[in-house]
Parts: sequence; structure tokens; C-alpha cells
Amino acid sequence: MKLNADFSKRVVIRPEDYEWRASPANGVERMMLDRIGDEVARATTIVRFAPNSQFDAHTHGGGEEFLVLEGVFSDEHADYAAGTYVRNPIGTAHRPHIGPEGATILVKLCQFAEDDTEQKVIDTRRAEFAPGKTEGVQELLLHDVPGERVRMVRFQPGATLDGTGHGTPEEIFVVAGSLTDENGTYPAGTWLRSPTGSGNRIRSEGGCLIYIKTRHLESLIKPAQVAE
Repeated sequence: MKLNADFSKRVVIRPEDYEWRASPANGVERMMLDRIGDEVARATTIVRFAPNSQFDAHTHGGGEEFLVLEGVFSDEHADYAAGTYVRNPIGTAHRPHIGPEGATILVKLCQFAEDDTEQKVIDTRRAEFAPGKTEGVQELLLHDVPGERVRMVRFQPGATLDGTGHGTPEEIFVVAGSLTDENGTYPAGTWLRSPTGSGNRIRSEGGCLIYIKTRHLESLIKPAQVAE
């Protein structure tokens, strides 16, 4: 399967565009955002777990990165409440299980570099955000290695940020609130992927929280397609 596999094209998926598909596990549904491969794939997905559901034990052949959006996601290692960011490098394994309230996660699979071996768990709701480059914007750095930079960025109402990725390819998921750029407005649950970044300015009238990843798409886009 190939879904949104041309990384030189901008993609915007809002909550009203979601099409949930059943997974091989009972009570587990997926909204596929991009995918190259079949059941084992390079993939970005929103996964929704029904209360008391579970997933078979599995090994992360290409690494796993996820952000818990709702509920509590659990495995044999820990319970991860909403707002928790987790990185499980290549070769790690677990068996997910979900409690009575269910859970929803944003997950990226098979996208780790072989030398990116740091396993981490960050509770973003308790972590201290640092002042951003402009007034009313705060940032929490989650991961920063060659070829990948991941942050949470929080906008106070009316705050504006000029150039999130300096024109480089980027990926954004709106976790809460609403984000606006020169192309439109994006409510919570919107996923955006752009080969040239979000443009000159992004703004939030009522405040918002976003997950943003940069640097990771440059090797997947022809040099002439990447903005300098």
C-alpha cells in the first residue's frame, strides 16, 4: 500500500476527513495518514483503542514514536496518560493493553535511523516549556538528532510565530485548539505535512498546542523540491 507517499506534495487531513479502518486486533481502529507498505510499513497513523482492548506483542523493527492524545495507553513497562510522548528504538518490543477508558495515539513506525537508540518517555503536560522566539509562544524540545527534530509548541491566544521550520519540510499535528496559516485554519486533530514548511507565519486566535517535526523529510524529497 502507498498512501500520501509522495513527500514532495503538501497534505492536510482534518478530523472531518477521517476514515477509520479496522486493524487485525479486535477493538483497534486506524486512521492512516501516510503509509508505504502493508501490515508492516513506514507509517504515520492515528490509532483508536476501544476500552479493554489489546494488541499482540510485537518488536519494533524500524522503531516506534507515539504521542498519547486521549485516555491511557499501557504496556508491560508503564501506563502512559494523555500528553505522554514515547520513543521506542529499533529492536524494542512490547504488548499494548488498554484500560476501561480507551485510548487514542498518534504513532509513527519504521522511521528511526539505526544509530538513534535513545529510548525516552516525556510527560508533556508536566514538562516545563521554554520561551519561544516570539511573545506568547512556548516550546518543549522532545528529540533532536541529525535528520530529526521534534517539539511541542504552545500558542497563547493571539500569538504568532514567523517560520516554524525556516522553509524546510515539516509535519504538524494540532493537539488542541486551532492553528491558522496563509492557507487556512486547522482545528484540533488536523495533520499537515508540507515539503516547504508552513510558510511565513502561523497564528492561533484562541490558543493551541501542536506537535511539530522537522528535518526528517529532507532525504525523502529531491533536492530541487526542498526550499533553501
